[in-house]
Amino acid sequence: MQEKKTRILIIEDNRDLAHIVAVHLEDLNMQVDKSYDGQDGYRQACRCEYDLILLDIMMPKMNGIEVCRGLRNRKKYTPIIMLTAKTSEIDRVVGLEMGADDYLTKPFSIRELVARVKAVIRRNAVYKGIPAEQDFEQLPEEKIVRGGLKINIEKRQVYMDGSRVELTATEFDLLVFFIRQPGLVFSRGQLLDKVWGYGHEGYEHTVNSHINRLRSKIEKDAANPKYILTVWGVGYKFTEQFPDAKGISVVS
Repeated sequence: MQEKKTRILIIEDNRDLAHIVAVHLEDLNMQVDKSYDGQDGYRQACRCEYDLILLDIMMPKMNGIEVCRGLRNRKKYTPIIMLTAKTSEIDRVVGLEMGADDYLTKPFSIRELVARVKAVIRRNAVYKGIPAEQDFEQLPEEKIVRGGLKINIEKRQVYMDGSRVELTATEFDLLVFFIRQPGLVFSRGQLLDKVWGYGHEGYEHTVNSHINRLRSKIEKDAANPKYILTVWGVGYKFTEQFPDAKGISVVS
C-alpha cells in the first residue's frame, strides 16, 4: 500500500515565495496546494483535509486573521503556521489568539520553516493517534485527574467537570506537559524548547497566547486561574493544590 503523503496548503499572495516554499516541501515528499488570496484559500481549507496550513496575514480579499478565525469558528483544527511581517507584532499576537499554532516572521530561512513544519506535523500526528516520534513519554495509566480536569492520554481527550474540551494538538501537548510536572516552574524559553521543539528569542508570544487560549478553555475564570498559574518574572507552573498532585490518579 502506498504511503499517504502529508498534505499542505500554502495561502500566500506572493507567488514567488509560495513557489519556493512549495518546492522545498515537495522535495520532502509532501503534497502541496497553493492559493494566492485569502478568500480562495479559506474555501479550499474548508473543502479539503490538510495536515498543515501555511497562512500569510496580509492578503487581498480576506486577510490571514479572518481566515484563521473563520476556520476555528467552523471547528476546523487543522494546524496553522502564520507568516507575518517582522514589524507587525500585533498581527502575530492576534493570529495566535485566533488559534494559530505557530508563526514565522519574514524574511525567514527555508531551514527554519521546514523545521517548524516538521515539528507541527509530528505533534498533530501524535495528537490524532497516528504513529510518530513522540515528544512525551507515554504513561501506563489511562487517565490523569486533577480536580475537575480529566485527561485521557491514549485517546487525547480532555474533560472539565464532565464536559468535553476541544483543544488543538499544541494546546493538548502544553497541558499534558504542565500536568505531568505540577509545581515546577518553566520559563517561556523552556516551554518553547520542550513543547514546540525550538528555542528562538522573540517568539515568547507563542507561549503567552497558547496559555491564554488554554486557560479560556479549562478555567472557570481565566483571569483568576487555578490550574495553570503565572509565576511573575519567571514563567508558568501547574498548581499543586489538588490531592495526589505528585502521582497520577487513575479513573476507570
